[in-house]
Amino acid sequence: MRADLSVTGAATRIEGPLLFLRRTLNVGLNEAVEVIGGDGRPRLGRISALDEEFMVIQVLESTQGLSPSTARVRFFGEPLHFALGPEVLGRIFNGVGQVIDGGPPVAAERRLRIEGLAVNPVARADPRDFIETGISTIDVMNSLVRGQKLPIFSGGGLPHDRIAVEIAQNARLRGGAELTFAIVFVGIGVPHDTAESFRRAMESSGALERTVMFLNLASDSSVQRLLTPRFALTAAEYLAFFVGKHVLVVMTDMTNYSEALREVSASHGEVPSRKGYPGYMYSDLASIYERAGCITDMQGTLTQLPILTMPADDISHPIPDLTGYITEGQIVLDRDLDRRGIYPPVRVLPSLSRLMKDGTGEGYTHGDHPALASQLYAAYARAVQVRVLASVVGMEGLPDVDRKYLAFGDLFEEKLVQQAGARRTLEQSMEVGWEILKALPVSELSRLSDAQIDKYVREA
Repeated sequence: MRADLSVTGAATRIEGPLLFLRRTLNVGLNEAVEVIGGDGRPRLGRISALDEEFMVIQVLESTQGLSPSTARVRFFGEPLHFALGPEVLGRIFNGVGQVIDGGPPVAAERRLRIEGLAVNPVARADPRDFIETGISTIDVMNSLVRGQKLPIFSGGGLPHDRIAVEIAQNARLRGGAELTFAIVFVGIGVPHDTAESFRRAMESSGALERTVMFLNLASDSSVQRLLTPRFALTAAEYLAFFVGKHVLVVMTDMTNYSEALREVSASHGEVPSRKGYPGYMYSDLASIYERAGCITDMQGTLTQLPILTMPADDISHPIPDLTGYITEGQIVLDRDLDRRGIYPPVRVLPSLSRLMKDGTGEGYTHGDHPALASQLYAAYARAVQVRVLASVVGMEGLPDVDRKYLAFGDLFEEKLVQQAGARRTLEQSMEVGWEILKALPVSELSRLSDAQIDKYVREA
């Protein structure tokens, strides 16, 4: 820390979490600072913008009681770092890496920059292998692969928080590798009661022992919201690339993050782009999502499952739109399925995992898994088409095979999609898939081989 570099009386004004100062020292962008008010209490911050004459400091704690005339700023001479050690598992932090579970500080083994590790793109390895989430529509139809970034697109009022907790509780590696698996659970801009429910659910299930939790409350500063995923991903990178664990990061809700980005951008006076969001939102989101992946010659991997709520259920809104460009697919939740009481309400047809082919099949999941997923998808897509036709011509106007597709569509939603919160192994999910395919004539199962039909579908 450069404790000798401090200024008093350079502040010109305070706007929300932003402190504006005249630039009297040679400092750098993103440099960490301490802002000390008249009450003597230090507040952590960082330099978010500067030019030759002025600088802007994002204060990460409440600015209540700060006065421009008395504020003193101490410059650290380095960006924000996060001190981490192996005992980080089982601990709960706030959005800026401060312990909030009542325990002692984490014994530090390393201090890492929260902006992330500098990774040579050539050193990145292709994501491989399978992470079982316990949700059939993900595990069978849109499999999650280690090193992938696979977002969940939800909507206001849909049970994405419940899904996030259940994935954090139930996700596992296959083949007895549980000791090398860890979860980083991130709540961004969540209400206090939701944060408490996250904490209680993880503690009561015993999943907290393998989890690091970061809880940023809706009442916290919007600037803290921008740093929460960066502190969390720094912990994930430490566990993955220094401890050697396979880490799954579950983040909810990235829409709250994006709203905070828009708010802070407006405070800076920046020119807005689509729907008022800053023009650099794409690169900002990419700086978060691209921290997932595998690195050659390193044992651990970092997988991301970010969750976002689509404003007005609009998948073309800038937040899901830009997220879809950066990530490798999406899981889409459906309001109609939710109204019908189907949980988890995953809408299979627009959902996609682009890396599924690299982490499933022989040697990863099951040799017949890809063919089953392909056949289920094709049959359900046909069932949805037949539903539209039936709404026009009526059931009486449909041929017998189309009526069977209608029955299959109902079975698909009631048996495979519907889980009522019960965890399923991949084998159990595949068993349900083979069972509902029996509702279709064998002649319609064009995605399966004769051997697969004889083994799983054809009645003995």
